[in-house]
Amino acid sequence: MESCSSELKIGETGIIIDVNLEEIPLKLIEMGCLPGNTITLIQIAPLGDPYYFNVHDSHVAIRLETAKQLTLTKA
Repeated sequence: MESCSSELKIGETGIIIDVNLEEIPLKLIEMGCLPGNTITLIQIAPLGDPYYFNVHDSHVAIRLETAKQLTLTKA
């Protein structure tokens, strides 16, 4: 089942299957936000934004609007 990374619960892991290249900053792509890589939600900020992920062995804080641009399947 496809979803976006913002729909993960803390501790859940997914595999990135699609990235909206027009909306994702180049820095996130360089850090491993690419199709085929795993992404795990580690923490959500107290006000719900940003989300803190482990992506391809990198810890990354991603805004909610950007996290919605990463399509994945839950692992």
